[in-house]
Amino acid sequence: MTHDPRSTLLFAALDAAERGWHIFPLRPGTKRPALHGAAACPYTGPCEHGHMKWEQRATIDPGRIRAAWSRAPFNVGIATGPSRLLVVDLDVPKDKGSSDAPCGAATFGALCERAGHAVPDTYRTRTASGGTHLYFTTPDEVRLTNTAGTVGELVDTRAWGGYVVAAGSVTSAGPYEALCGAESVPLPGWLLSVLRPASKPSGAPSVAVAGQSRSYAYTALANEARNVATAGVGGRESALFRAARALGRFVAWGDLPRAVVEQALQEAGEAAGLSAAECRSTLRSALNWSIAHNRARRDAA
Repeated sequence: MTHDPRSTLLFAALDAAERGWHIFPLRPGTKRPALHGAAACPYTGPCEHGHMKWEQRATIDPGRIRAAWSRAPFNVGIATGPSRLLVVDLDVPKDKGSSDAPCGAATFGALCERAGHAVPDTYRTRTASGGTHLYFTTPDEVRLTNTAGTVGELVDTRAWGGYVVAAGSVTSAGPYEALCGAESVPLPGWLLSVLRPASKPSGAPSVAVAGQSRSYAYTALANEARNVATAGVGGRESALFRAARALGRFVAWGDLPRAVVEQALQEAGEAAGLSAAECRSTLRSALNWSIAHNRARRDAA
């Protein structure tokens, strides 16, 4: 019985689509999209009303998938954004001859330990280079983008604007293989705090307009949690203290529940390397002071 790479790759594509992951073809034996670019767009079919990029053309439609993979043994790309996925890419050092070089898996494991959690048991694959992809689902209201080194050395992420190569694909460097059959689990809260995009408002008023205040408060919470989670050694406790002082006013004004602030900053502080007890003590004193010293908005001048 001969091995048919086309049917094997079609199965991999359909399997990913059944999971709700939007897929598109990659050139046989490579990681590059097989779809035409803007310069070669015929403006017919899916592009009849304008050129559609690979992220827009990714699909879970079995009919479209079967038609595409009937033409060639395409590798399988997963468009992470439309699939509501964030994939953590744990890479290996380029210099594999150096035994003491850090790897992404070790870095991520240490970050999880600092956050007080084990590495999540989620769907994962081994990449052709020997690294690992961890798949997480993302909240519907959050639109995350790709990062490189934001979480840690050799720890990148793929979300909107990015894609990963699905298990079952094979490149010149080797195969992509599923390491477990588990479903992808929700993105951990501490990691979401590090990755959540938020523009820092400049010159925001100390007393926000009531109709806009709650939105601004949650933006501020995301910013402060990110600052704490990425604080370096020597500045972690002060970053946590400043964040709690800054956010306490929103608790006093009723824009943020205290429990939400405490949980987000607790996770961020532990992710930065502080102990759970250190975080709780700092948060309690800083929030108590801030709440006591901030008047309710209706009484503020």
